[in-house]
Amino acid sequence: MCDQTFLVNVFGSCDKCFKQRALRPVFKKSQQLSYCSTCAEIMATEALHENETLASLKSEAESLKGKLEEERAKLHDVELHQVAERVEALGQFVMKTRRTLKGHGNKVLCMDWCKDKRRIVSSSQDGKVIVWDSFTTNKEHAVTMPCTWVMACAYAPSGCAIACGGLDNKCSVYPLTFDKNENMAAKKKSVAMHTNYLSACSFTNSDMQILTASGDGTCALWDVESGQLLQSFHGHGADVLCLDLAPSETGNTFVSGGCDKKAMVWDMRSGQCVQAFETHESDINSVRYYPSGDAFASGSDDATCRLYDLRADREVAIYSKESIIFGASSVDFSLSGRLLFAGYNDYTINVWDVLKGSRVSILFGHENRVSTLRVSPDGTAFCSGSWDHTLRVREMVFSFPVCERREEG
Repeated sequence: MCDQTFLVNVFGSCDKCFKQRALRPVFKKSQQLSYCSTCAEIMATEALHENETLASLKSEAESLKGKLEEERAKLHDVELHQVAERVEALGQFVMKTRRTLKGHGNKVLCMDWCKDKRRIVSSSQDGKVIVWDSFTTNKEHAVTMPCTWVMACAYAPSGCAIACGGLDNKCSVYPLTFDKNENMAAKKKSVAMHTNYLSACSFTNSDMQILTASGDGTCALWDVESGQLLQSFHGHGADVLCLDLAPSETGNTFVSGGCDKKAMVWDMRSGQCVQAFETHESDINSVRYYPSGDAFASGSDDATCRLYDLRADREVAIYSKESIIFGASSVDFSLSGRLLFAGYNDYTINVWDVLKGSRVSILFGHENRVSTLRVSPDGTAFCSGSWDHTLRVREMVFSFPVCERREEG
């Protein structure tokens, strides 16, 4: 998303020519080096065989990509909505705002639920990270970060810690205690360090490891206790804006999306990209796994959300309407996987029927773009954050007919 993209040039001595220039990270045999653009291009051509050029290799790569698309097309014999024609229409439900969380002094950029289904952590452009009790709307903890634009935050699986970061290029972990007056900043632990802003973070299935995504074009896996880099993931050609961990308890994959319009699935053990999808026409702002882990959805600045089936290795559905012209900033599935919630830059939240591809509801209430949303762990509610400085907790009530309705602000 353009409004959250920042370019940071690092100047210093090139590790190859030793001249003072703008540097870029280069990995050579798993060792990170800082090369200027000229030396990086020279290094790329050193491994070329006779009569090979970068242009010829690019042409060969495009040819191979074309052949892969042809093979995928042969398996594309039916659309998802055609398979879903025999599926019954959705039951009766409506979503009402139950709580409005006010306390941030600027745009809310990210939020996450605690596993206890009650507490929420949110981060904002005001430089603050707040832990909320969503039942009472009370603030339980507040941390002031050393920079504005705190673009990422996450709750640890145990509920005993939070992680956050942004323009400081770091991911910091704060332990939580029952003492609300305790100075949390004194217990801060800097776990991850990127060469550009931190755009997303997520704990793995324990408090001991954390995944991060950054504007430097990489994702990384870190050990929380030691701060050691366990694995790095290189393949995106621009800023990485989002990531999501596979839902399985033994899952060793995650998906990421970025400004290069690509969604990439990674093996956390090898650091290799195992699948890549490039059908969006603009930045991918959000990715979220389907509850079973066999598919994932993405939301993009091209005003569409898309569903990718990992077993079929292709896109299987597009969620869009001609009347929707603003980008999708955040997506998440209902607990059953039948509904897809998508927050948009036009201040609305659209609810899509995943199987039939139709929009079943529009939720209003926010007074600026919806920047983040997450369904609660038990699936009974979801929370959305907005540039209007607030978060709204909505409850899903299954008692009224599905309709497109305007919710009272």
